[in-house]
Amino acid sequence: MTESIVSPAIGPAAALETVAAALPVRSSSVSLAGKRVGKLDVDPVNGFAAIGGGNLAPPVANAQVTRMIAEIDRTNRLFLSAGYPIAVFLDTHEPGKPEYPYPPHCEAGTGEENLVEELSWLDGAPGVTLMRKDCINGVVGTTDLTTGQNRLFDWIAANNIETLVVDGICTDICVLQAVQALLSARNHGMTGPLREIVVYEPGCSTYDLPLDTARSLGLPDTAAHPQAVAHHVGLYLMQASGAIIADGLMFQTA
Repeated sequence: MTESIVSPAIGPAAALETVAAALPVRSSSVSLAGKRVGKLDVDPVNGFAAIGGGNLAPPVANAQVTRMIAEIDRTNRLFLSAGYPIAVFLDTHEPGKPEYPYPPHCEAGTGEENLVEELSWLDGAPGVTLMRKDCINGVVGTTDLTTGQNRLFDWIAANNIETLVVDGICTDICVLQAVQALLSARNHGMTGPLREIVVYEPGCSTYDLPLDTARSLGLPDTAAHPQAVAHHVGLYLMQASGAIIADGLMFQTA
């Protein structure tokens, strides 16, 4: 018995329209004025975001990824100018140790695990803390297996962060899992002062693998990952879990 999936013959725009109508995402401009704020950038590394940077990086220029990098750069400069701390996840894997179902990526020593060139200034910048993780879920990946201590939770507590702004790549994978894990941890009383998570949509992106492309590569239909739809679904799931979706950030009152 073989398995199959039904693939309606509709284009990406029509597919997104259908999904968005069924799973609406409501975004707004969010004011950070008067709040104790921090920012978390998820995996803006070569292996995910530099053109040709690795197995999971865009093979050619991608508008959504380009926008993400530019927005992370712009907002990080504003955060640091305002005195807000920033944490950055860097996906970093032990060479030869696979992370199913994905091909080898971001292995230590390859350069894939390092910040994209446009954001390399963050390494060593005052107010910025880099955190390497070895799995999709950054909350799990920043937990010490021996002591149970979590670096991200410690960073939140040390900086007395009530509002955490999150962006990065991929919207529906690493960003989604970090946000959902943080929301669950908050509800469980594990994150100290953390009250709310704001996902900054323009600073997020995901990869593009249309169904036709997946088939041409000999991959199963289930590997298909249309970028616009996957990005939207990631935002929807974070919103449904209790995150605030922001299309703009205001750093001071008018």
